Amino acid sequence: QTIRVRLWNGEAYDATVVGADQLTDLAVLQIDADSDDLQPAALGDAEDLHVGQLVVAVGSPFGLSSTITTGVVSALGRTGVGVTNYENFIQTDAAVNPGNSGGPLVNLRGEVVGVNTAIAGVARQNAGIGFAIPVDVVKEITADLIDNGKVVRGWLGVVIQDLTPELAKSFDFDGKGVLIAEVTENSPAEKAGLQSGDILVRFNGDRVSSANELRFLVASAEPGERVPVEVFRDGRTRTFRVKLGELPVEQLTSANTPGMERHSNGAFAYEESLGMSVRTLTPALAERFGVRDVDEGVIVTAVDPNGPAAFAGLRPGDVILSVQGKTVASARELERELDRRDLEEGVRMTILSGGA
Repeated sequence: QTIRVRLWNGEAYDATVVGADQLTDLAVLQIDADSDDLQPAALGDAEDLHVGQLVVAVGSPFGLSSTITTGVVSALGRTGVGVTNYENFIQTDAAVNPGNSGGPLVNLRGEVVGVNTAIAGVARQNAGIGFAIPVDVVKEITADLIDNGKVVRGWLGVVIQDLTPELAKSFDFDGKGVLIAEVTENSPAEKAGLQSGDILVRFNGDRVSSANELRFLVASAEPGERVPVEVFRDGRTRTFRVKLGELPVEQLTSANTPGMERHSNGAFAYEESLGMSVRTLTPALAERFGVRDVDEGVIVTAVDPNGPAAFAGLRPGDVILSVQGKTVASARELERELDRRDLEEGVRMTILSGGA
């Protein structure tokens, strides 16, 4: 496949791919051009951004080249978008439509502060909510791609989930953290002594309050680096030193989180009590939802956005592994376990929702 780069003055050049990063959907291209024909964009500093600041999105929505739209920074450090497991987005209400992806988000000084990457809305069209990768992250990614042809990320080797108040209560834990649902065999985490059921509260000195935050911290660390990991276990806090590995190639894929779906034959639903529909995990469903590292469990196929499951942080594509510590391998087993419990008092579930 041939890639052509067209400059602002109309000149076009064949390009070669220096490197690409699937997790951020960023790539570095190289062209053979006279430096006099090149006019590089000035790069700003995403740390200087603040909510309410005016920004401009540039791109080619629906093939309409050099289109600009204006808006404000709606939020910073946005996670939980479902685009990738490693999220730290700038949210903006500048109109972002198909064709804007890869275009710059600039401040009023003309400095690039982000790269437009995602849209939240019906049919993937502008709904006043767009997302951009902060330019500081872009600088780091592109530097790695130029130097190494790839991005090397740290790897802990755990399956994690957000710690809800109900989960924290079931562990007699008062505070913020991330639940380790599963530890990968022969991973850095297992070798260091981390266990399923640990609540991770600090990583390399930084407090951790969400799964996405931990993924970002781990990925940003250097493989081979020894970092302190503080966990809550059996009523007290312990610190382990973990020698991080390199994120395996098979995990270098963007998250695949389909939206709300209708309940279908063969599915088991607790739509009224929990607000979700589930099915026994099969290879076909695993491929469809992008599930890795697990062979059996119960997959969440739909979530009522106003129901208890959504409030607890469950999303379509999550896999339920156990209820109150008891493994569930099918939708029927999950049904039996839930029937035995008082759902109004809450129930503890171990969920596969991405790793670190």
